[in-house]
Parts: sequence; C-alpha cells; structure tokens
Amino acid sequence: MLLGFKTELKLNNKQRTTLAKHAGTARHAWNQGLALTKAVLDHNQAHPDDKIKFPSAIDLHKWLVAYVKPQFPWYYESSKCAGQWALIHLKDAWSRCFKKIGGAPRFKKKGEQDSFTLDGTLKILGANKIQVPVIGVLKTYESLPQNVKPKTVTISRQADKWFMSFRLEIDPIPVEKTNPSVGVDLGVKHFATLSNGEVFDVPKDYKRIKAKIAKLQYLNRHKLKGSTNWKKANQRLARLYYRLSSLRKDWLHKLTSYLAKSFAVVCIEDLNVSGMMANPKLAGASSELGWYEFRRQLTYKCELYGSELKVISRWTPSSKLHHQCDYKNEELTLKDRIFVCPRCNESLDRDLNAALNIERFGLSLSS
Repeated sequence: MLLGFKTELKLNNKQRTTLAKHAGTARHAWNQGLALTKAVLDHNQAHPDDKIKFPSAIDLHKWLVAYVKPQFPWYYESSKCAGQWALIHLKDAWSRCFKKIGGAPRFKKKGEQDSFTLDGTLKILGANKIQVPVIGVLKTYESLPQNVKPKTVTISRQADKWFMSFRLEIDPIPVEKTNPSVGVDLGVKHFATLSNGEVFDVPKDYKRIKAKIAKLQYLNRHKLKGSTNWKKANQRLARLYYRLSSLRKDWLHKLTSYLAKSFAVVCIEDLNVSGMMANPKLAGASSELGWYEFRRQLTYKCELYGSELKVISRWTPSSKLHHQCDYKNEELTLKDRIFVCPRCNESLDRDLNAALNIERFGLSLSS
C-alpha cells in the first residue's frame, strides 16, 4: 500500500532563500496559468459558437516556456519542475472542479501555502540526507526511510518551517488485536465516544491556543496592513496556526492508531461532512475538529494494521434508537444529552447509546 511520508527540513539561510525562490516560481506559474484558463472559460462562455480548446498541462507548459519565461528571466534560477508541476496541479484542480468534487482554483498569494514539487534524480543519502535536483543535498531532523526511491518530492512551508513529503510503498503490518469490535460516535461535546464507554476529548491545549489566536487577531485589527508590526503579528499568527494544526494531527494520529491496533472491527458512521460544512451551526466544529481527517487516517490505518473498517449509512437513526429494544425516540434533539427508554426503563448517555448502535449495525453489514 502507498503511504505518505512528511518530515521537517534542517536548513541554513542560503537553502531557505533557494526554497523560497522555487516556491515563488511555482506560485507565479500557477497564477499565470490560472489567468489563462479563466480567460479561455470566459471566452467560451461569451462565444459558444467559437470555443477554444481548454488547455492541458502540456499546453500550459509550452505556453509558459514560449511566452512567460522570456519576460521573467528569474524563472531560470529555479528548477524547471517547479513551474511544470504547478501547472499539472492546476490542471488537476480544474478537473476536480469540473467533476464537482472541489471548488474553482484560486490565485495564490505570497507567503500563503508556499509549496512546489520536483522530480528527477532524487536520492536518499544516509539516515537524514536527501539529494534534490538543482537545490542539492537537504538535511532532515528525523531519519528517512531507507531502500526507497521517491519519484517526486513536494516541499512546503508552514509558518517559518519547511517540510518535505513523498509517497512510498509499504507492506501491511498486522497487529494482534486485544478486542473484537468497537463502535465510534463522533460529536461536538466529546470528539469520540466508544461503545465500550471510553470518551476522547479535544486536548486542553487546543482551546488555549485557539484563545491566543483570537486575542492576537483582535489586537491586530487596527494595525496598518503591510507595516512592520502587521508582518510580525502575522508571523506570530502563522506559528500559532501551525501549533494548532500539529496538535490536532498528533492526537488524531494517536486516537486512530489506538483504534486500528486494538480492535479487530471498527464501526463508524458515514458522516456527511460537506453537508455539515454548509450548516452554520456545524461548519466550525466539523472543520476545526477534523472529522474528515479522522476518517482518512482511520481508513488507511485499518488497512495497515489488519483491522476491518465498517461504515454504516448516514441515514441510520443511531442516536434515536435504543441499542437493545429498538425503541425510537422521535423527539430527541441535539440539546438532549440523556437517552431515556420508557420500554426498558433505562437511561444512558446519548453518545454512548449511538456508539452501541453504530457497533451493532456495523457488525450486521456483510464483509
């Protein structure tokens, strides 16, 4: 199976400048290509009888070499792959947009999501060094996987740190499970409630960092855009956002690893994350808590560690049914935290009841 590997780079000032130049080249190529493709779409909409063929990634690169690079000689200070791959990513973004999988691509600003992709002769040298075309040898803080030959590598910046990522082939690592099955209910009050009674909440530091971000944004509201103090405040914000992102990914990795390694069958609900994002009351929680990222991590980790992931329909009334007698409480609302069953004369936490239902419905699904 294919897995992604991402690690922080250990750079000197000269290397940081070189990476920033490559990211600038990729950003400029993306923006130039986006302007051209938007012009083609506008022309085709205005002149349906005289349509122009939508350019492919190869067409865009030929146009970049013929018309854009001669105007901007600094393109030749970076690897040709930076601009070439930016246009490939742009074409992929338009493909997702046309298939209604994602939104229309947007112009990129300097300092926001800086990244670029390279291919060619990529060699891992020893424990923590990799040779990259044009740029040279880059060091990493942690050990790199050995006996691997990456075909492409993506280098990106988060706050004031640079990272390198690539994909590698790895064999599954089956782990002996200590429990047969579990149901997982995701929520806002508690991030995850398991059918065995375990509850997992967002770390306390997460809320503390969010409060710091809110305070800094409030203090920054009157600073002159582009001023030295404005830039310093934005750098502090970027570092806080990076800490927040790292913290969320860390505890999601720990939770999904625990589930995939401890339970032979993991049952979850097929949450409509895109629909929740359209709901103002749930949009913040679904994006901040990382429900989609939880599902993504759990999917590949169950495959990696030899567990079975079962996903029940989002239309299953897991919260409104009693897990034993199937009594349905039609009047249950999100404000109600206790599920009361008059038939069994039992009261229990609504999230625990939902997790128990998710487990039993998941186990009833055919493999």
